[in-house]
Amino acid sequence: MNRERNDDCAKTDARERIDMAEGMRKGIYILPNLFTTGSLFAGFYGIVATMNGKFDEAALWILVASVFDGLDGKVARLTGTSSKFGVEYDSLADLVAFGVAPGILMYSWALKPFGRLGWLAAFLFVVCGALRLARFNVQVATVESKRFVGLPIPAAASMVSAMVLLFYHFGWPGSFKKLAILLLIYLLAFLMVSNFRYYSFKDPSIIKRQPFIFLVLAILLLIIIAAQPVVMLFIIFICYIFSGPISYVMTYPRRRRLQKALHKRKIDEGP
Repeated sequence: MNRERNDDCAKTDARERIDMAEGMRKGIYILPNLFTTGSLFAGFYGIVATMNGKFDEAALWILVASVFDGLDGKVARLTGTSSKFGVEYDSLADLVAFGVAPGILMYSWALKPFGRLGWLAAFLFVVCGALRLARFNVQVATVESKRFVGLPIPAAASMVSAMVLLFYHFGWPGSFKKLAILLLIYLLAFLMVSNFRYYSFKDPSIIKRQPFIFLVLAILLLIIIAAQPVVMLFIIFICYIFSGPISYVMTYPRRRRLQKALHKRKIDEGP
């Protein structure tokens, strides 16, 4: 049985490699991959800015990378130019822009005084981000597109950037900074590899006709963000991060009832 399963997996992998090779011979889509390259560039420049001690600038470039990352997928879907090459390239770019770049930023900005424990904590963020990306690539065809399983790594990196910018905005002391970043790393690492579900914003109904009040609320939100961009970005990202656990707690009674009903049905049906 295990041998047959392994043979099937090997055949599937071989077919995927053949399909990707044929796709490469036919060429690649330029537009979405240019946006992915922009995300990679912004993440790399964030690392350069961190090495030069410009931590607030590095945080801004990571946020720029997240904008490019959001655009490449939308452009690919709208233009019908999605490809396996694009998916793999996007994952590699994400690991640099949203894994390595914020990891180095957190270590250089707040965790260096902890020595080995500091860079190990930063590495925890990077490796959990890599695991999150690997799991996403495996589950991309089996999980509903409206929800992500685990906190997306761009959201985790954006939360790091928002935290850095918030400290620069208010000028909080360094001792508080070290503790906040240490706690934030463990929280984000756990959420990325958790089974909490997060809204993906890939629902096509978002861009369809909506009630007039939605436009008014969107304009008010933009005005508030423009008035206090640093504070509002932090609030938006922190709300999104905790939306997964809150949704899990709120839907737990319904899931529990469903599990009991399924268990009861199995008992009634018998062996």
